[in-house]
Amino acid sequence: MDFKLNEPQEGIKKVAREFALKEFPGRARECDLNEEFPKDIWKKECEQGFVAVYIPQEYNGAGLGYLDQCIIVAEQTKVDPGLGMIPVGVALGAEVVMVFGSAEQKEKYLSKIPTGENISCIAITEPGAGSDVAGIKTTAKKDGDEYVLNGDKMFITNGTIADWSIVLAITDPDVLNPHKRFSTFIVDAGSEGFEAKKIEGKMGMRASDTAEILLNDVRVPEENMAGKRGRGFYNIMEFFNRSRIYIGAQALGLAEGALELAMEYTRDREAFGKPLAEHQGIQFELAEMKLRVEASRNLTCKAAWEMDNGIDNIMDVALAKWYAGEAAVKNCDQSLQMHGGYGYINDMDIERFYRAAKVLEIYEGAKHIEKSVVARRLLR
Repeated sequence: MDFKLNEPQEGIKKVAREFALKEFPGRARECDLNEEFPKDIWKKECEQGFVAVYIPQEYNGAGLGYLDQCIIVAEQTKVDPGLGMIPVGVALGAEVVMVFGSAEQKEKYLSKIPTGENISCIAITEPGAGSDVAGIKTTAKKDGDEYVLNGDKMFITNGTIADWSIVLAITDPDVLNPHKRFSTFIVDAGSEGFEAKKIEGKMGMRASDTAEILLNDVRVPEENMAGKRGRGFYNIMEFFNRSRIYIGAQALGLAEGALELAMEYTRDREAFGKPLAEHQGIQFELAEMKLRVEASRNLTCKAAWEMDNGIDNIMDVALAKWYAGEAAVKNCDQSLQMHGGYGYINDMDIERFYRAAKVLEIYEGAKHIEKSVVARRLLR
C-alpha cells in the first residue's frame, strides 16, 4: 500500500491550509458567537474550487475523489471546525442527485453547487425519528402529476439558507417491507407551504445553519422525485455512506487541530520551573493524541480511497466515522485540560473546538449506529 499523497494531492493540501489560515482567523470566533453562516467565505471557497470536488466536471465540479475532498476538509477543520466544513456542508444532499438523479436534475440542481449559485440540504431527521430512519412520518401523497408533502423535519443543516432540499417521505405506506415505503424528492425552498425555522443556542458548530423544516401541503412535481419510487431509504443509506467519510475527515482535522493547540500552549506555558511540554506526563498525553490522529487518518483515508475505487467500504466508513469522532472528543478534552482555566473561556480556540467536537459522535448517525453497522458486517 502507498500511504503517500501524490503531487496534486499535496498541492491541494497546501492550498487548502493556506486558504484557511488566511480567511478563518477572526471570522471563526465572530461567526460562532453570532451563530452566523459566513456567505463571504462560502463564495471564496467556491472560487477556489474547494466545494464538493467529487461532483463530475460536466456539472461544474472538479471531478476529483472523496480522498481529495477529505484532504481539504481535514486541513481547513484543523484551523476551525465550523468554517472548515463549508466545502461539503453546503452540498449536503447533492450526493443523492449525483448518484440517483436524472440528467435534467443534475443539470438543474447539481451544477449550481460548485459555482456558488446554490446551497443544498437534506431533510431526514424528524422530532420523533433520528437514527431510526425507517421511523420517519413525513408523507408524500400522489395527486395527479404532483406529490403533496406533509411533515416536520428537525436539525436540518442549512435549513434556512438552502435553495433546495432532498426530502425523505413515505410514498407507499402499505408495502410490507418497511424499507421500501419511502422515496426521495427535490424540494425547492421557495415552494408554497415550505417553512424553515432557525434553531439557535447550539452547543457548538454555531457557524453552521441548523433549522426545523415544516412541510404543509407542499406540492412537488413528479419529475422532482430523485431516484425510483420506493427506493428512498436505500438512497439515504448510500448518502450516509458517502457523507460519513467527510465527517471522519472533519473529526480528523479537529483532533489534529486540538493537538496543535496543545503543543503550542504547552511549549509557551511554564509550570514548576520549566515548560509544560517538558513534563513527562504532558508528553505522554501528547503522544496519545498523536496516536489518535494517525489512526483516524488511516481509517478515514482508507474509506475514502475505497469509495473512489468502487470497493465495498460500508464497514470501513463506519469504523472511520466512529473512531475519528471519539478521537476528536478525547483530543479536545485533553487539550483543554492542558490549557487549564484559560481553555475554559471563549477567548481561546480550544474552547470552540471542545464545543464543536461532541456533535461528531451524533450527526450523520450516532456512534451506536456505526457500532451496529460494524457488528452486522462482522457477523454476516
